[in-house]
Amino acid sequence: MDVTDMVPQIPVTVLTGFLGSGKTTLLNRILREDHGHKIAVVENEFGEENVDSTVLVQTDKEQIVQMSNGCICCTIRGDLSRVMTDLRHRRDRGEIEFDRVIIETTGVANPGPVAQTFFMDDAVAAFYRLDGVITLVDAKFGNDSLDKELEAQAQVGFADRIFLTKGDLVSTEELEALRTRLRAMNPRAPIKEAHMGEVEIADVLDIEGFNLNDILDVDPQFLTDVGHHHHHGDEIGSFIFTSYTPFDAFRLERFWGTITQVYGPDLLRYKGILYIEGTDRKMITQGVHMLVAADLADPWGPDERPMTKIVFIGRNLPEEAIITGLETCLVDAP
Repeated sequence: MDVTDMVPQIPVTVLTGFLGSGKTTLLNRILREDHGHKIAVVENEFGEENVDSTVLVQTDKEQIVQMSNGCICCTIRGDLSRVMTDLRHRRDRGEIEFDRVIIETTGVANPGPVAQTFFMDDAVAAFYRLDGVITLVDAKFGNDSLDKELEAQAQVGFADRIFLTKGDLVSTEELEALRTRLRAMNPRAPIKEAHMGEVEIADVLDIEGFNLNDILDVDPQFLTDVGHHHHHGDEIGSFIFTSYTPFDAFRLERFWGTITQVYGPDLLRYKGILYIEGTDRKMITQGVHMLVAADLADPWGPDERPMTKIVFIGRNLPEEAIITGLETCLVDAP
């Protein structure tokens, strides 16, 4: 099912972050706040503190749903699909009430399989829409996790928003160095601090990170950082392709199919605004691994210079080869 065919209904937020990063603290904060949302939680933590059981006593506004059959991310799409479908059926029967879902992944999980479920599983995609991936990074031990755990790097690469926790435990210089590292891995995601789960609800819910019409924001400092593509030997890195020359649509489609097939498993997130020959409208594209969607958006404004800007986030991607390939798809390419 193409993501452009999805009917937006129940928004889903994926909350991820490595062990001890403060996901449960943030989640409990969200559940306690008087924001008017009725939230169902799919929680699959092991060896960490669960959602505070006193929340169930304090309020009956939220429905807490815990999986007991294993990690969502590790049991692939089947179990997540079943849980989400069961939630919907219980909602339809009036047994529970919710208007959105938060999936709290296990700390050692790669959020990729969860994200893919909302594109590949028709039973899920018809009733739910993925709103965004929120990643928490422990400022004190984040560098160590990123050095040792590829899953921690993947969590950063998939993020639509990144929150630094425990920033009060490190120096200003250490915090800025971590920001620079995270920005190199994912220039799309705004980075903010979260002390004891204190964040603005608007920074977590309804962020529309997977909306095709969402503006492509890239941290401007990313464009000026020297050697920004990789830090600390990180396998997850990012780069941006830009051009003021339009693409030949046929060449681009053929090349795009090739890179998603060849490098799909290592392409975490990619999103862009495309300048296509023969149309006065912007083309918006985004993808997760091998799943890609594209749609025509608004016309170029009278004061806008048409251009292409695509950000790629992935694992050991051949930046030079991909950029060279994209350049061969431009109309003035030999």
